[in-house]
Amino acid sequence: MWRLNGEEVGEDMIISVVSGKGGTGKTTIATSLALAVGEVQFLDCDVEEPNAHIFLKPHIDQRKSVGILVPEVDKAKCSYCGKCAEVCEFNALVVIKQKVVFFPPLCHGCGGCSYICPEKAIRELEREIGVIESGNSGTIDFSHGILNVGEPMAPPLIKQVKKLVTNNRKIIIDASPGTSCPVVGTVKDTDFCLLVTEPTPFGLNDLQLAVGMLRKLAIPFGIVINCADIGDQEVERYCESEGIAIVMTILWERRIAEAYSSGIPLVEALLDFQAKFSQLYKTIEGLSKR
Repeated sequence: MWRLNGEEVGEDMIISVVSGKGGTGKTTIATSLALAVGEVQFLDCDVEEPNAHIFLKPHIDQRKSVGILVPEVDKAKCSYCGKCAEVCEFNALVVIKQKVVFFPPLCHGCGGCSYICPEKAIRELEREIGVIESGNSGTIDFSHGILNVGEPMAPPLIKQVKKLVTNNRKIIIDASPGTSCPVVGTVKDTDFCLLVTEPTPFGLNDLQLAVGMLRKLAIPFGIVINCADIGDQEVERYCESEGIAIVMTILWERRIAEAYSSGIPLVEALLDFQAKFSQLYKTIEGLSKR
């Protein structure tokens, strides 16, 4: 029985797909795995730049606004004591010369200001930060989050996307690149993580950061090396020295790049990859149960 956010969500695995840096082929791997396995739920949590829909081409039939609660000050009740500004860790509120100045992009929606206000002069209103769109692509249940342009905080939207997890369904989650808060929030509570990298010095450096993150979170993981024949062997040496499983290697091929540029999934452009990604899922099942 697998768990998400502390709650049981069914018998099948939740697989997250991440990369230490952008441009390694993370979404190519995530969408190809979903198409090869079939009967899956796909969540695109790369909310700042979601692009899995380009390859999966879902029919979107649902759209939901997502917001966070932000303060609104009643000037008639406010005594300008400054307690709201004192409690705000992110300096979203400033009290100066009998005036409360609010900076919406800095607000994390914690509710501390309204809780501590002695005059009860603060109420909370919802401010939209993005939307969630859902639909279907054949046998794939698809959802993605789209963060509004200029919004600095992706984790609240990612959390809402992850709440769409369905019971008793294989689940694949596409994360944003890097190792920052959005990635941590995405991979947390997943059962296995595919780490997509490339055989370059930059790829190795960011792979090491991502490995450190996943080890800290105690999430089992395996490595996919993309364009494995155009760089050096340092990524393979690192994985061998650290006892990290390399679960797939993909050689550079012009047809893959051409398919990608046309929005064609890898498993549809090169049909022999259908069996390779089906085997990848079986490999993940074995590693996750160790």
